Amino acid sequence: MRIALLQIASPPEESPQQRRERVDGMLTRARGADLVVLPELWAAGYFAFDAYTERAETLAGPTVTAARGWARRLGAHVHLGSIVERDDRGRLFNTAVLIDPGGEIAHTYRKVHVFGYASREAELLTPGDTLEVADTGLGPIGATTCYDLRFPELWRGLIDRGAKSVIVPAAWPAARREHWRLFTTCRAVEEQVLVIACNAVGTQDGGVELGGHSRVVDPWGKVLAEAGTAEGVTFCDVDPAVVDTVRAEFPVLADRRWPL
Repeated sequence: MRIALLQIASPPEESPQQRRERVDGMLTRARGADLVVLPELWAAGYFAFDAYTERAETLAGPTVTAARGWARRLGAHVHLGSIVERDDRGRLFNTAVLIDPGGEIAHTYRKVHVFGYASREAELLTPGDTLEVADTGLGPIGATTCYDLRFPELWRGLIDRGAKSVIVPAAWPAARREHWRLFTTCRAVEEQVLVIACNAVGTQDGGVELGGHSRVVDPWGKVLAEAGTAEGVTFCDVDPAVVDTVRAEFPVLADRRWPL
């Protein structure tokens, strides 16, 4: 399986439409990938809190529609990161979306742990309340988003539902970059899962610098690929069988004795 991680900047002076057009151009460099992954809320801009209501969209909106076209064009799964989703009751969610190579929505995940520290996400967005795993041509895939990395019980729920890969779009600040690297490795090892984590870069609204270092980590904790802090595409080739191999060789999950 060939993975392409697209580290994207969301400069305040750029509109969501301009960002979609720029990403469309970047995707020419991702040709040949089986799975393309983008960061959290790149189109809206994670820290553009005052614009969330204006930039919210449905699953039939411009970002999902663009991603469906990208998936068909590339013949690949495209995880578009996440959007500010507006539901039919007017509620806003931080919603991650996976598109299959035919351009159909294969999986959605509404971020469960919305962030409140030096952020208005928890004030503006509704937390998700469901956890599902998608059965795809690339195996069973789950998703969490950014802050969810700090909650291992959510990850264990994905493993209990059969996940072997977990995609993590993020807008993780540079100030806590070492936490990002630590948690992506920890979750891979403790859950014996392939972690595919794509972070944003650049400076967003409010002068917040994003940390980059998108990475793929296998169940042994081996970092298979890691980007730097520049915008661009990082490739990683992975044998999907690595998860079954590690779980068979070191069957720690079978030794769980919880709940007591």
